[in-house]
Amino acid sequence: MEFLRLDSHSPEQTQLLGSYLGELAQKGHVFLLVGELGTGKTCLVQGIAHGLAIKEYAFSPSFVLLREYHGRLPLYHIDLYRLDRIEEIADLGLEEYFYGDGVCVVEWADKGLQIVPRESLLISLHYIPASETERSICLKPQGERHRELIEQLTRKE
Repeated sequence: MEFLRLDSHSPEQTQLLGSYLGELAQKGHVFLLVGELGTGKTCLVQGIAHGLAIKEYAFSPSFVLLREYHGRLPLYHIDLYRLDRIEEIADLGLEEYFYGDGVCVVEWADKGLQIVPRESLLISLHYIPASETERSICLKPQGERHRELIEQLTRKE
């Protein structure tokens, strides 16, 4: 599957999609989130955390760059919002998280696409015009593991 496009009609639906992704996620999955401010990236991460059976509330890590949560698998929640140069991002040493024992979710991933793993799931969130709560969400898998994840997701829907 080349990509999957879904519409979310509410923050709760966005969280539900995230929860499904979290339930299906395996060690080494990398989710790259892109979209304007307020499109629901953190909302999706909260759902992923729920799907991974994480009891803590997933906050946006904007001021600390990375938060780590523990559930069925560790969740490494990375936020590149405050970084402007690829050199800053490369110097963070994120490889240990990308290739570690958990699931990585990167908000504002478009700022660091040159250094993130090629095997990933790119998730783009966009406003739907004339709606305050509806979002268009496009999931584009790169690599076999992430294509399989999307196939499993479509069977779950």
